[in-house]
Amino acid sequence: MGSAAAAQAADMAVKAPVYKAPVMQVYDWTGFYLGANAGLGFGRSSTAITSLRSGNEAMRTGGLGALGGVQAGYNWQAGSVLGFNNVVFGVEADIQGAGFDDNYSCGYNCGVNGFAYQQKLDWFGTVRGRIGLATGPVLSYVTGGFAYGNVKTGIAYFDAPAASMTVSSTRTGWTVGSGVEAALGGNWTAKVEYLYLDLGNQGGVSPGGLYAFNSDIREHIFRAGVNYRFGGNSAYTAPTANWAGFYLGGNFGGATALNRSSVVVPAGGIWDNFNLSPDGIMGGVLAGYNFQAGNFVYGLEADFQGSSQKDDKNCLFGCVGTSFANFNQKLQWFGTVRGRAGFTVGATLFYATGGLAYGNVKTNVQGLAGGTPFDVTFDHNRTGYAVGGGIETPFEFLGLFGPNWTSKSEYLYVNLGNTTDAFTVAGTPATFSTRVEQHMLRTSLSYHFNAPVVAKY
Repeated sequence: MGSAAAAQAADMAVKAPVYKAPVMQVYDWTGFYLGANAGLGFGRSSTAITSLRSGNEAMRTGGLGALGGVQAGYNWQAGSVLGFNNVVFGVEADIQGAGFDDNYSCGYNCGVNGFAYQQKLDWFGTVRGRIGLATGPVLSYVTGGFAYGNVKTGIAYFDAPAASMTVSSTRTGWTVGSGVEAALGGNWTAKVEYLYLDLGNQGGVSPGGLYAFNSDIREHIFRAGVNYRFGGNSAYTAPTANWAGFYLGGNFGGATALNRSSVVVPAGGIWDNFNLSPDGIMGGVLAGYNFQAGNFVYGLEADFQGSSQKDDKNCLFGCVGTSFANFNQKLQWFGTVRGRAGFTVGATLFYATGGLAYGNVKTNVQGLAGGTPFDVTFDHNRTGYAVGGGIETPFEFLGLFGPNWTSKSEYLYVNLGNTTDAFTVAGTPATFSTRVEQHMLRTSLSYHFNAPVVAKY
């Protein structure tokens, strides 16, 4: 009996201990944060210019430039709101230096006997609310609130009597946008973001009331930033992601352009520089293949997009009466073939991309020249290049998508080059030139035909 008891005790001593299942980590977005950002932006303002001598013009104005600044904010992560889990509420304020300068626009005969126009946005800031959905260390959000900034507009008129004016004011208005933010490790996060700023209207009248302008101030902002959060759970470890393999998907988003354009009619003494800015929504399909070596991911991606981009707000040479020209420019479709290279942090891929771009650009010009109608269309399939970057993460939403799905938010700059076309206006030779430069922010969903991107997310 004693030996039996001893044997039983020995068996008990060598039994494997029972471990509790590990507690799943939950990434916590709650807390105060500070950060910095940089990017680019441009104006897409509609400006009406009136001259009692030369007549009226309606032009797109706005300058492309760099921006940078700092931001501070606070996030609060809720449990469940209206059936959505991990809703994050927050508030954020930022202040930015900017170099948005339009000194390209001019009319009638570009400073000889017409006018020269310049508009600057030196700095701006916002105070915004944020609301988003957190999927572990990834936050997708929308944002909106108060905006303010300093706008300076100057116009010099060279047709007699010559005059000039400068109007500078701090404008207030509103902003809306969206973005995605993801953990870099520890308490650091990175984000990409788009903002649309409406800073109201600015106008002025020259001495004697012979000339006037009125401009609505509209800005498009594309920026990337980093934040350091005080508090939270910096020890969080995201599951390792497998990005290698083939994938298919679709995307949608918004796009706008700042296309420097000009019309020259030598015999008529006409030389106008202006901007065409087609904007609208876009969407399409994509396919790609990734290779992965440790945390480094590189691959190739192609996409094809339909677009509703259009600008029909420019009217030159008087806009009314017996002489005027209306412009309507469209970007109806485009595509890219790009390389991608990135670095994965847990289940999040941060990447840069660049390569070939192609698309269709159609511009219609119609109006009257001394009472004689004209109507011409320039239709070109063009090639150029695209560069950009983004953040891609595993995607689950209300249980509708599995572990092979990913979502990405991506900024892309597309340059389709410059073209010059000859035409006639009432029998008089003329030329039209335009340079196509698009900016877009789009969201994609992709299905990966490999092992799940993460085993469990």
